[in-house]
Amino acid sequence: MDILFLLVPLSVLLALGVLGLLAWAVWSGQFEDVDSESQRILQEPPQG
Repeated sequence: MDILFLLVPLSVLLALGVLGLLAWAVWSGQFEDVDSESQRILQEPPQG
C-alpha cells in the first residue's frame, strides 16, 4: 500500500510530461504538413 504513495504521483508526472510534449509538438507545427513527407519519399532522388 505504501508503494502507491510513490507510484501514483510518478504516473501523474509522467502523464503530464507526455501531454506537455504532445502540446509542444502540436503548437510548434510538427503536424502541419503531413502529406508532403509521404509524397517526397515517392519522388526520385536528384542525380548528382
